[in-house]
Amino acid sequence: MRILFCISLLIANSCFSQTDKYILLKGHRVFDGENMHSNWSVLVKNNKIEQVGIIQNIPANTETINLPGTTLMPGMIEGHSHLFLHPYDETSWNDQVLKESRAERTARAVNHAKVTLLAGFTTVRDLGTEGALFDDAGLKKTIEKGVIPGPRMIIATKAIVAKGSYGPRSESPDVELTQGAAEVTGIEDIASEVRTQIGKGADVIKIYADYRWGQNGEAMPTFSEEALAMAVATAKSGGRQVVVHSSTPDGMRRSILAGVSTIEHGDEGTAEIFRLMKERKVALCPTLAAGDAILQYRGWKKGVDPEPASIVTKKKSFQMALQAGVTICMGGDVGVFSHGDNAREMEMMVEYGMKPLEVLRSATSVNADVFGYGNKFVRIKTGLLADIIAVQGNPVEDIKLVRKVAFVMKDGKVYKRE
Repeated sequence: MRILFCISLLIANSCFSQTDKYILLKGHRVFDGENMHSNWSVLVKNNKIEQVGIIQNIPANTETINLPGTTLMPGMIEGHSHLFLHPYDETSWNDQVLKESRAERTARAVNHAKVTLLAGFTTVRDLGTEGALFDDAGLKKTIEKGVIPGPRMIIATKAIVAKGSYGPRSESPDVELTQGAAEVTGIEDIASEVRTQIGKGADVIKIYADYRWGQNGEAMPTFSEEALAMAVATAKSGGRQVVVHSSTPDGMRRSILAGVSTIEHGDEGTAEIFRLMKERKVALCPTLAAGDAILQYRGWKKGVDPEPASIVTKKKSFQMALQAGVTICMGGDVGVFSHGDNAREMEMMVEYGMKPLEVLRSATSVNADVFGYGNKFVRIKTGLLADIIAVQGNPVEDIKLVRKVAFVMKDGKVYKRE
């Protein structure tokens, strides 16, 4: 008993407390999430940023990591991901949902999480498991426990669709197939499903505000403005945002007026719709890379063949959104194309008319602010969590340099160092 008492006394007196760990990161320049700064360094204490700028007083036990020629910047946020999907030219979406076991899909997701992190994306907003139920909640927890490497996850769990509008679909009306999202019918039904998904771990609620369920397979709205507003109100009471898949002007209008936070895709948005988005402070996550990838899977030779009508429409709508001053998030719908190739979206944003500095902001501070995490991470700022990467060269001069990731730190832990 006396020995136990002495041990308890030692613990109470902090005799076993750990020494703080300091790491000094020195590159050529620092992009802090807003602007570029020359000759800055970053001092990390444990898992948080201690100092930024020209650092004078450096603790004696500090480890210095020199990264010559690089740009230090916040770990990026992938704003529209599906870690439980893999490229459709490998396996169709239907076959992934219907034929791949959840064990296989989870194993793939573990690999996808790792390559995403090593590509410099320390956070993902994962917008639906597409038939893998609530397995994203388990994957998120596994990463948080340190069992596997991966990005911070902002998860939507199953996502929500109107009954009869989504897929997979059977050619026989007598066959009921497993669906890629949670089906609902009326207003009370949608409120109940929002509560269910929050209870299962959803950080954000994803709703398909329109989908390809018209008589000829065309996209049409699936929910009334009132139903969407009910979902928003229910989610808001639990401190969550609602984001919507929407490509039609009517679906976008209903969603904006209902109070959603972001619109995903927005392919057929009009000048009027984008003005309304600007007025109501609804952001656009354009997912340029997904449509581009799908068309190439179908045989379009980019740079050789004329641009398909859908590419022309997408480019025009994206440029209208820019002109209207809509807040643009960075998210490529990765999973349609390869995880780890997330920078493909950033390159296309520049190709379609955005300045590289604005694209860097979209992938860092803009995404963090829009998603509600701006006071926690994804800025290089004193007191925030140390999610920091280094890329070779200056990505403001050439956005493709975001692919040349030389260093990755998440939560103060180094995962990549070249």
